[in-house]
Amino acid sequence: TEWRPITGVLPPLSEAEWEAEFDKYKQTPEFKKLNSGATLSDFKFIFFMEWSHRLLGRLLGAAFVGPLVYFGIRRKISRAQFAQLFGLGTLIGAQGALGWYMVQSGLDEALMEEPGAVPRVSQYRLAAHLGMALALYAGMLSTGLGIIKDWKFSRGGKWSGSEAVKKFTRVLEKPRVKMFKRQAWALTGLVLLTALSGAFVAGLDAGLVYNEFPLMGGRLIPPADELFSPSYAKSADKSDLWWRNIFENPTTVQFDHRVLATTTYISTLLLWASSCRPALRTVLPPLTRTAMTAAFAMANVQVLLGISTLLYLVPVPLAAAHQAGSVMLLSAMLHVLVTLRKPGHAARLW
Repeated sequence: TEWRPITGVLPPLSEAEWEAEFDKYKQTPEFKKLNSGATLSDFKFIFFMEWSHRLLGRLLGAAFVGPLVYFGIRRKISRAQFAQLFGLGTLIGAQGALGWYMVQSGLDEALMEEPGAVPRVSQYRLAAHLGMALALYAGMLSTGLGIIKDWKFSRGGKWSGSEAVKKFTRVLEKPRVKMFKRQAWALTGLVLLTALSGAFVAGLDAGLVYNEFPLMGGRLIPPADELFSPSYAKSADKSDLWWRNIFENPTTVQFDHRVLATTTYISTLLLWASSCRPALRTVLPPLTRTAMTAAFAMANVQVLLGISTLLYLVPVPLAAAHQAGSVMLLSAMLHVLVTLRKPGHAARLW
C-alpha cells in the first residue's frame, strides 16, 4: 500500500512489522469489499506477490544501469549508443513511477462510495504501465539483436566483410523487400495494439463475459445497445457514449480485442504467405524468411492460448501464458524487422 523505492527492498522482518503492514491493508477498498475475511497468512501471500514484482523491477534497473555506467565511463560504447541506452535506463525509472501511479488507483477511497464498484486498478493506467513495459522491452530486444547482428556480419555471418555489407544493403533497397519491411512494421504495430487492448480486458475482467468462441451469445456481433450502452456515458449530452463504451464496457472491450486479435492473426498469415511466394522468396534474406515463419508459428500458439483462456473462464496460468505469448509474438516480429536492418557502423568497424 506504499511506495518506498529504497527502504521497500526489505520485507517486514518481525511479527510486529507484519501486523503493522496488515493494518494498512485493512484500510484499503480491496480488503473492505473483497477480502474482509483475509488472515495474516493470506495477506503475506498477497504482499509477497507484489513485493517480488517490485524487487524484480529494482534488480532489472540495477543490472541495466550499473554496466551502462561502467561501459560509458570506460568509453567501451559510442556516444550515440550510450545515449540510446541511457534513454532506456530512464524508461526503467519512469516505469516504476508509473507502476505506483497505477497501484494508487486501486487504493482510491472513492471506490467505496460507488455502488457496485469492484476494487481494482484503473484499466487506463494498467494499459499505460503495460505499454511502457512493452516499449522498454522492444527497445532492449531490438538494440541487443542489432548489436549481435552487427557482430555476426563482421565475423563471417551470411553477409560478412565490407563487400558483403554493401551487397546486403543493395538487397534491402529492392522495391519488394522495402514493401515487405513496411508491412512488417505495420504488423508489429498491430501486435502491440492488440496486446494493449488485452490490458483493458484484464483491467475490466472482460474475459469473464461471453466465454465462448467465435460467437458471443450466439451471434458474431453482440447487440448494438449492449456494445454502446447509454449507462456508460457520464456527460449529460451523451457525447462520451462511444469512447467510454470502447474503453469501459467489458462487452465492447472483449469484442474489440477479438477483432484486433483476428485481424492480427490473418495479417500474420498473409505476410508469411507472401514471404513464401517465389517472387519475394528469391529476394528476401534467408534469415528474414525463417524469422517470419517463426512469427507465424507463434501467432498460431497465441490464438490457441487466447481461445483456451476464454473458454476456461480465465484461469491464472492460462491468462499468464496468453500474456507471455503476446510478448513472444512481439519479439518474433521485432526479430523480423532486425533481419531487415541495415548493418550499423559497428559492423564496418569490426
